[in-house]
Amino acid sequence: MKNLTVKGSIVVAALLAVGFSGCAQKASCKTSVAAVTKVDDRDSQIAQLQAELNAAKNAPAKVVTKVVKGSNELYPPNAQPGKCYARVLTPAKYELKTEKVLVKEPSEKVRVIPAKYGYKTEKVLVKEASERIVPVPATYKTVTEKVLVSPASERIVTVPATYGTVTEKVMVAPEMTGWKKGKGATTADGKRVYGTTGEVMCLVTTPAKYRTVTRKVVKTPATTKTIPVPAVYKTVTKRVVATPATTKTVPVPAVYKTVKVKTIVEPAKTTRTPIPAVYKTVTKKVKVADSHLDWKVVKCKTVIH
Repeated sequence: MKNLTVKGSIVVAALLAVGFSGCAQKASCKTSVAAVTKVDDRDSQIAQLQAELNAAKNAPAKVVTKVVKGSNELYPPNAQPGKCYARVLTPAKYELKTEKVLVKEPSEKVRVIPAKYGYKTEKVLVKEASERIVPVPATYKTVTEKVLVSPASERIVTVPATYGTVTEKVMVAPEMTGWKKGKGATTADGKRVYGTTGEVMCLVTTPAKYRTVTRKVVKTPATTKTIPVPAVYKTVTKRVVATPATTKTVPVPAVYKTVKVKTIVEPAKTTRTPIPAVYKTVTKKVKVADSHLDWKVVKCKTVIH
């Protein structure tokens, strides 16, 4: 079961005192209290205890002995019939303690001594040695030479075709065989044929028809021939490079000058002086024991029935 706070414990103790007030004159108490389900819900506990106390007034008297471990329980541990108990708050105990505390940690004082300077004369390089490149121009000359104007080639000439006339017989209509109507039907020996309908059909062959035509024909077809064309030259005078342009390298010496230079005579340095820690003695109040609640046997002046 969880511990109660001081304020909550005092309220519960007051209710219990009412329940146990009749123990001084009677051999048994008329209290039968059920176990409390949750201590943290103090309002619910108080209401439940009050209801049980009211119910106990009408209940038959019986002796209840309940042993609860711990000084912060709801009932006195190892309670005896006929005695009254009260919960007493014992305050926390404090003592004065003197101790030495650090006020300022140890450190050191650092002093910087600047460097000492002087002057000296020395030769310094102003411009490094180098090389200078000088151009050498080209030289020219005049020459006469034969120059090709147009190269040798070939010219293609077309030779036209030649023509003649040819006379020939051309068929206009081919030979044809067809039926034609006839008159007077007779037999082969010349006798007349009687009883005919008067309609006579004869199978007649028509000879082919021809016509004479004259046409133009090619004797020799058109061709080409190649005629050579000689090259064409001309004489010209021109200026040409005799020697090409070049460059030459000319050395340039280094340049020096004498200057006054500031130099370190004695380098900078630092000195360190240790500073001890600073302490002071303080007195403070230290808790040596926490406050606590205990059940103690008390004498009841009056008993509430």
